[in-house]
Amino acid sequence: MSTAEQTAQTSRTQGVPEAYLPAPVAGESGAPIRNAKDEQGKKRDLSYPPAPAPLPFGVPDNHTHLDFRDGSVHVTVAQALDAANAVGVPGVIQVGCDVESSEFAVRAATEDPRVLAAVAIHPNDAARLAATGELDSAIARIEELAAHGRVRAVGETGLDYFRTGEAGRPAQEHSFREHIRIAREHSKALQIHDRDAHHDVVRVLESEELPERVVFHCFSGDAELAKICNANGWYLSFSGTVTFKNSHDLRDALLVANPELVLVETDAPFLTPHPYRGRPNASYLIPQTVRFMAEAVGAELEEYCRTLAANTNRVYGEF
Repeated sequence: MSTAEQTAQTSRTQGVPEAYLPAPVAGESGAPIRNAKDEQGKKRDLSYPPAPAPLPFGVPDNHTHLDFRDGSVHVTVAQALDAANAVGVPGVIQVGCDVESSEFAVRAATEDPRVLAAVAIHPNDAARLAATGELDSAIARIEELAAHGRVRAVGETGLDYFRTGEAGRPAQEHSFREHIRIAREHSKALQIHDRDAHHDVVRVLESEELPERVVFHCFSGDAELAKICNANGWYLSFSGTVTFKNSHDLRDALLVANPELVLVETDAPFLTPHPYRGRPNASYLIPQTVRFMAEAVGAELEEYCRTLAANTNRVYGEF
């Protein structure tokens, strides 16, 4: 390695939590690994960003995927939580997208008190499973898992018109309605995945008897959808996308959102906040997004952290 390459490598790794430094362990854990290329086919920078300064008051990450690896770095749940704790992120909601990841979420929440679980069949998986006749049995397993005391949410569920075409939409809606029922009957929060489907997500929600707490995970709407959420008492969870330079609608939504309904998440390893967009994400980067949000709404940082933490506790309860 040349001197210039060594300098660049040192720059990329300076301040990164030790657990997130490159290690030759690819393939050892069996966990899903994120694509090394972006949607345009360009090679991504797989180095983790440096840790931000700690928050003055702890704010949980209310949506992450600890079982999803990025690049060649395998980080255990304990290591991920240690790195998050060091910057003022006291706990996470580990979110399932299928039966396997939902079972992982329950195990993680059982083994580490800093983790709570959410379980569900992702809408894109719902369409796929329906095509093979496996959807109803998968939903039945999710309902079994939802009864666990460490499971505090059913999700991520909802509608996704970006990756699933019209043929799969009836299966998505069936799955969505079943997840709403499970959340309501088991008194869990409902975590919604809504991609390019705002109108139909609202239509389904307005036609169902809902659980007390509804969260729009990775809120992707505009100010008008934020006002609908305000009117219904639905929570808006903002991810690193709110920091992106072209996310004007998201920032408009944040400005009109009821502060008592705002949450924050990473959706790690995806949606890494600016200026690290495209690089791997992790719960220790929550402060990056929180600081941006506080500045955007003109709030004092510690007060804003306390509001976010209180909101998260209302939705998911104590860790």
